[in-house]
Amino acid sequence: MDQIYDLAIVGAGPAGMTAAIYAKRAGLKVIMFEGSAPGGKLVKTFEIDNWPGEKRISGVDLAMKMYEHTSHLEIETEFVGVKKIEEGHLKTVITEDDRKFICKAVILATGTIENKMNIPNEERLTGHGVSFCAVCDGAFYKHKKVVVIGGGNSALEEALYLTQFADKVTVVIRRDVFRADKVAQDHVLAHPKIDVLRHCVPVSVIGEDKVTAIKLRNLETQEEFDVETDGIFPYIGANANTSSVAHIDILDPLGYMIVDEKMESKVPGIYGAGDVCVKPLRQVVTAVSDGAVAAQAAFLYIQSV
Repeated sequence: MDQIYDLAIVGAGPAGMTAAIYAKRAGLKVIMFEGSAPGGKLVKTFEIDNWPGEKRISGVDLAMKMYEHTSHLEIETEFVGVKKIEEGHLKTVITEDDRKFICKAVILATGTIENKMNIPNEERLTGHGVSFCAVCDGAFYKHKKVVVIGGGNSALEEALYLTQFADKVTVVIRRDVFRADKVAQDHVLAHPKIDVLRHCVPVSVIGEDKVTAIKLRNLETQEEFDVETDGIFPYIGANANTSSVAHIDILDPLGYMIVDEKMESKVPGIYGAGDVCVKPLRQVVTAVSDGAVAAQAAFLYIQSV
């Protein structure tokens, strides 16, 4: 018979690694899966200054500290993506290389995948001026210029948030009108620090070691021009990384996991943690909280089955 694990954790970001630490300390037989590098979005965050106990730490350093903790506890880790989770009394985790792992419970901590601008130099300068989190990185742009790409609620909310730090915030939208609600629009249009460029799309990120400008194209005139900036914040949507459970009825219409206060889905033994869940704030500190709660709930569930 195949080896049976107590708990499988899919995703080794802050939520997943915290869940693994709590589960291992509870005496569970744990396996963790990660399709890329441990740390999730931490490894794309240049610096963090709102993690309690660390005045300032790079995202990579914090990710490695967390991973070193899991390594110290000898938590079994498979560096492979997961393509499907099958429900049942025992759950089956099927990896991208078609191996199957049997477990009593699963925590999905796979986060979200941001929609990229898909323009030259975006990937290379992510973490060096291109950021997908204004709350994480906004404070690093004190008295600087930033550009926000997008016209939805998230983009306008983040633009307003960035005005606490930046001297100038330029919002770039591809149409003449915003997609955000009227209250957000009114606040943005009335703010003295915010300019709006309409009918424009990003063409390329400019900079060597860090962002210095963004090239835009006016869709009406086809003219291309550069806007000097120290930071670029694309807010053109993100998708929950839930394809492995898309066949199970535990997702909201946008693909995020619906969980209760114990982080459990409506399928017993399947839990969510971190950005993959429906939640009001997606931050490292809320992710680790989710991971701890999910691991404890899974422990109690496993004791009962």
